[in-house]
Formats: sequence, C-alpha cells, structure tokens
Amino acid sequence: MTDSAPSDRSRFYSVAELANEFSLTSQGIRFYEESGLIAPARVGRTRVFNYQDRARLILIQRLRRLGFSIDAIREYLSLYRADATGATQYRRGLERIVERIRELESKRLDLDETLAGLRALEREAHDRLDRALIEESKTQRSKDTNGKRDLRTP
Repeated sequence: MTDSAPSDRSRFYSVAELANEFSLTSQGIRFYEESGLIAPARVGRTRVFNYQDRARLILIQRLRRLGFSIDAIREYLSLYRADATGATQYRRGLERIVERIRELESKRLDLDETLAGLRALEREAHDRLDRALIEESKTQRSKDTNGKRDLRTP
C-alpha cells in the first residue's frame, strides 16, 4: 500500500489503479463503495476516483488494520462531511480510538491469562511425562534384568 503522500488533486484513478495501489481486488473497492465509504464519480459506465477517494481509502485501510468495523469507519467518515472544522469528527474518532484501545487491552489481559494457564499445563505435562518415562525405564530395566537371568539359568 502507499503512504499518505499528497497526490495530484486533479488526477483521477481507475478501479484497477487503486486496487493495485492498495493491494485490494476490484471487488474490495466495490465493497467499500457499496458500504458507503467511498463514492466515486461515473464517466459513462466507468467509475472514476479522485484524490479524496484515494485519501479515504488510505484512512479506511489504516482503520481496518487497526480492527475498526465497517460501521465504525462509516460513522467516522460521515462526521467528516457533517462538520466543516473537523472537531466533531476528531472528537468521535478519539472516542473510538480510546474504546478500541480498551478492547485490545482487555483482550491482551485475557490472552495473558490464557497463556499463563497453558504454560502451567505445559509444565505439568512435562513433569508427568518425565515421571512416566522414569517408570517406563524402570519397568524396561526390570524386564531386561529378569530376561537375562532366565537366559543364564539352564
């Protein structure tokens, strides 16, 4: 994917160009369009995307990588259109970011607890395996010893 370097504001992009640039399929671009996240212009039957659509795709991809849902992204982008200063968008965006951080921290705690439990089970399993191998070795030595005596006895 590309970085957020400024693009030529007069340039238009095809579906194929954006799909290639953002490592998406044309169906992925269409999904974002059908979800109301981008709204390309049409020239005849061809969809054309401007610099704003490209910038929105950069933001959409970033938010998706951070785990935001399509609905949350749609809400965030709709605030951008509604507020000329951007204050409402930034405030709501900040709220969503804080919520996402809390969700991920909670998941991390859950994962840490699960990992600790699995590590304890792993230690127990190693201990049990070690004890079983010792017993198996004792049993095998006993069989070997008994077998050797039997061979020596006429």
